[in-house]
Amino acid sequence: MTRQLLRITTAGSVDDGKSTLIGRLLHDTDSLPTDHLEAVTDEEGVADLAALSDGLRAEREQGITIDVAYRFFSTDTRSYILADTPGHERYTRNMFTGASNAHVAVLLVDARAGVLRQTRRHARIAKLLGIKHFVATVNKFDLVDFSEERYGEVERELHQMAARLGGLDVTVIPIAAKHGDNVVHRSDNTPFYEGPTLLEYLEGVELSAPQPEPNKLRLPVQWVSRPSAEQRRRYTGRLSAGTLEVGDTVVSLPAGTRSTVTVVDTLDDERTTAVAPLSVSIELADDIDVGRGDVFVSGADDAVLPVPARELDATVCWFADHPLRAGDRLALKQGTRTVRATVQALHSRLDPETLDELDSPVELVLNDIGAVTLRTSSIVVSDAYADNRDSGAFILIDETTNDTVGAGTILEPREVRP
Repeated sequence: MTRQLLRITTAGSVDDGKSTLIGRLLHDTDSLPTDHLEAVTDEEGVADLAALSDGLRAEREQGITIDVAYRFFSTDTRSYILADTPGHERYTRNMFTGASNAHVAVLLVDARAGVLRQTRRHARIAKLLGIKHFVATVNKFDLVDFSEERYGEVERELHQMAARLGGLDVTVIPIAAKHGDNVVHRSDNTPFYEGPTLLEYLEGVELSAPQPEPNKLRLPVQWVSRPSAEQRRRYTGRLSAGTLEVGDTVVSLPAGTRSTVTVVDTLDDERTTAVAPLSVSIELADDIDVGRGDVFVSGADDAVLPVPARELDATVCWFADHPLRAGDRLALKQGTRTVRATVQALHSRLDPETLDELDSPVELVLNDIGAVTLRTSSIVVSDAYADNRDSGAFILIDETTNDTVGAGTILEPREVRP
């Protein structure tokens, strides 16, 4: 039986215990190789759970997680990919990476400190990235003597935060990751809590099965090749939406050229049908002028088409030490296409303390989240992020240093006539 895959991102402030929680999940689901467990177990037989999930030497030396580490575990019913993202405020950008494909956000809160600025920022990023399932684990509950009163206080804080973010549905679980309370096994120390353990929650998350939607086809071209002089061109990329069949009419954007699919190959074999998110190599009935960054869409009469946009209203998270201001010029990479972009306007900035939108900011500084308008030098085939998480997202690159300085999601793409 094929296990359903669930992608999880973890987030919280420094020292909330994310690494210990992940180590506990791996340990209590028997997902650890024996040699790994022995390497972090002391002479008294006690395992350092945080060390189980700290995959980088620099993380252990500095005492904080500074990158995104991916961990894998499984149960009888599900397979899991878990992204351990940094808690330190300076590394908020890594949260974007870890959360970009997640189904579930696990927010950690220290039972003693309650909801902090970074908790709110991470929750806002998770919502921005379209995550619909939120679970808050109130960790280190043993350090507040498993107090029912303290659980109620933190639960109210979290529900108030969720309301400010648009009514998120948040499940709040009291845990002590170090000892295993309510992580995989139910704790006798929290008789007042009748909800699921963390693993029970994850096992119960309902994911909607992807529906084949050929009229929403999106195939960004990554590579064009001709294996031999006798063969037609091959167009290679990863389907970000829809299905593709031999015989389908497709249109290449932005040029608008039409042709018919004659061959669909995947890594394993030649087939007649491919479904997102497979990577495919296709041949067409005609040798048409298509290059990297172009997008194949459905040529059917009922096709749902993207926008050949030159202007993007977007939400941006700024990653750089220097600020972002109106008039700044950057490279914008969306899918397989890279263009130049100019910041036309800064409309608002999120206050991480109150979650209010502050109008007309002069600039966005490191880790700020704001609404902006970008004007591109050439067409970007785009969707709103709510409709497609691939063609609705982008990164911003400093062309001088080649550093990634921001990431964003598209609210509204607009076609602008020259």
